[in-house]
Amino acid sequence: MAVNRFRQKLGRARKLVQDEGVRNLFGYIAQRTAIKLLTREPAGGMLVDSMDVSDVDWTEHAERFEHPTTVTEGPVKIAWIMSPPGKESGGHQNLFRFINFAEQAGHECTIYLYDNVGAAPTLAATKAMLRESSAYPNLRAEIVDYDREAGVRADTQALFATGWETAYPAYRDASSARRFYFVQDFEPLFYPLGSQALLAENTYKFGFHGITAGGWLQHKLSTEYGMPCDSFDFAVDKTHYSVTNRGKRDEIFFYARPVTPRRAFELGILALTEFARMRPDVTINLAGWDVSEFTIPFKHNNLASMEINQLNAVYNRCGAGLVLSLTNMSLLPLELMSAGVTPVVNDGPNNRMVSDNENIEYVQPSPLVIAKKLVEVIERPDAIDRSVAMSASVEAIDWADSGTQFVDAFERAMRG
Repeated sequence: MAVNRFRQKLGRARKLVQDEGVRNLFGYIAQRTAIKLLTREPAGGMLVDSMDVSDVDWTEHAERFEHPTTVTEGPVKIAWIMSPPGKESGGHQNLFRFINFAEQAGHECTIYLYDNVGAAPTLAATKAMLRESSAYPNLRAEIVDYDREAGVRADTQALFATGWETAYPAYRDASSARRFYFVQDFEPLFYPLGSQALLAENTYKFGFHGITAGGWLQHKLSTEYGMPCDSFDFAVDKTHYSVTNRGKRDEIFFYARPVTPRRAFELGILALTEFARMRPDVTINLAGWDVSEFTIPFKHNNLASMEINQLNAVYNRCGAGLVLSLTNMSLLPLELMSAGVTPVVNDGPNNRMVSDNENIEYVQPSPLVIAKKLVEVIERPDAIDRSVAMSASVEAIDWADSGTQFVDAFERAMRG
């Protein structure tokens, strides 16, 4: 029995890596600290190779950074170092979206997969997943494993770090390429106060040029760390999200991610428990993770992880969507609005500085306050008209415009 349980847990961890990517494995481990999930543990228990950390002295700029490559016109050869992607890894899907924008602008990209965990699928399996997934664009970029001895190709002109653990190999790489940092969140907050939080924070002092997801990160990194930064706006893919239900909506949605602490799963469950007492007739949908192992004290639909093409049908049954984010704002509020769902989001500059759309209901992070706001949204007499107007409010927000912002920022920095 014990062996079978271990195999089940091991299988679940492997599936997590395949679906969500290596980076989300540690959230799962944190939720199940009593269970040893892997046959071997990464060195130091970290996403980054300890040798890469030890090789980086960011207090003194390396000589190769003094005169980084400048390309005054024409295409740029770009290297992207990233952790291995998963089938349902939203961060990787968004990253690939912007690599695609770079390719559409004529730049030549190569992707280097950096894995210190050793739990990712093979390179061939990763490439097959990317080909088969509707959530990832088809890129021309060659995808290879990163070799810390060989580094990126000698003719690389721009080198992007894409997460804190990849900033270390990007820094120590022997290339004279101009360094960039594609920043999607403030990653020190992903960890308790300790070594990994500190190592993540240090990467903002490496002297890379940051291009951030939204204005909150740009402001934070530039004012607190002196990091040169540009940003691109959040957008929504309207081929996936639209209003198909122009009638009454009697369900709500919660983005439930217990393995991602910054999504405040426990706070959301407390709020929904209060909501269920106030409106026991309203169906509550939980999606984002399989929550069958958790004790949840109200009736709910456990929709687990869903394919992107399944979401719009669920959204169109819902009048309100609870999306909690304690670091950078999630992409979901704009997607929900495009489907006519009122997002209920915890208030704070991390969210407001990304989107100040008047249809987002910002609330204080109190369970009772959140519950009351959900009830208020569901009971609005103009809910049907508002759902249509809400979708129209994001009609002009397109990822192509964000792509233009990204490419323009990159090329300005690259031209010197």
